[in-house]
Amino acid sequence: MIMIVGRHIIAELYGVPKELISNENTVRQIVEEVVKEAELNKVGSVYKQFNPHGVTGIVLIAESHISIHTWPEYELVNLDVFTCGDAKKAEKAFQLFLEKFKPKSYRHYILDRG
Repeated sequence: MIMIVGRHIIAELYGVPKELISNENTVRQIVEEVVKEAELNKVGSVYKQFNPHGVTGIVLIAESHISIHTWPEYELVNLDVFTCGDAKKAEKAFQLFLEKFKPKSYRHYILDRG
């Protein structure tokens, strides 16, 4: 018997407006809003601004983590949402990311971890 302990959503968002993913402050604001609105418990976060543009960030949450990597020149976001416990929180966070980043298309994989 396999016990499911968490949900891991791995996604690639395509056609994301460059102004949403070029600057660390904008990416940070969106990610932190998602964490709050999805009712996740933030432990800490680190973000890195690349030159000339692009951002990497990770948020440690009590439930696991969220990570993001942006390539504005390709209008691309790579996203990881991993939560233990209530799988609906991972799904809510992912839907919020779709609403806020407004991709033209995306692909994602859902892994039940256990």
